[in-house]
Amino acid sequence: MNAIIYTRVSTKKDTQESSLARQKEELVLWANELQMDVLQIIQEQHSGYDLNREGLYQMLEIIKNKKVDAILIQDDTRLGRGEAKLAVIHQLQRAGCLIYCKLQGGELALDAGESTVLHIISKVEELQRKMMNQKISWGMKRAVKEKGFNPAKNLKNQGLGGREKKEVPIEQIVALKQKKLTYEEISATLKGFGFEVSRATVHRRYREWLVEQEEINNG
Repeated sequence: MNAIIYTRVSTKKDTQESSLARQKEELVLWANELQMDVLQIIQEQHSGYDLNREGLYQMLEIIKNKKVDAILIQDDTRLGRGEAKLAVIHQLQRAGCLIYCKLQGGELALDAGESTVLHIISKVEELQRKMMNQKISWGMKRAVKEKGFNPAKNLKNQGLGGREKKEVPIEQIVALKQKKLTYEEISATLKGFGFEVSRATVHRRYREWLVEQEEINNG
């Protein structure tokens, strides 16, 4: 099992450095007992109420790019304080990363109130995903049925695989924009047809196209 050791103290006072050292020493020994492979040891001196922490983002980046099974902490307040702690725990849970708490001697156990809050957050995110899927569906219906747009006419290598479909389809963007769809609606419509393009990307590519057309017209 791959793990990251995360240690934190609240201030940059010299007296806190010994606490960081103790946390590191205890967690390294514990990781050995649990037979975990430690990929990284992160130490930082920063307030737990603040999410703008270099070590915290370093930890989340490693989790994103590598297979990390667990985070080892001395106690739950090392991850943060108050709402910041819940935000960090939620991100770790979404990433499928277990949290091992030395103080509790195993996986982190939250109190009833904290568990309820995280459950509500998860349900809200689930509903948001459903709403986005519905929005994509509405955008597709509007483009295909109401606006008379058929993206299949312009798709290259239809059903043949390859990378062509992942590229930004400027022809489709222009066609949909000329039919008065918003950038957000265009993004949702194209996502429904397999193009992972954001609203910002749609806007940028359309503006670039306008500049290109202006240069062509001006000779």
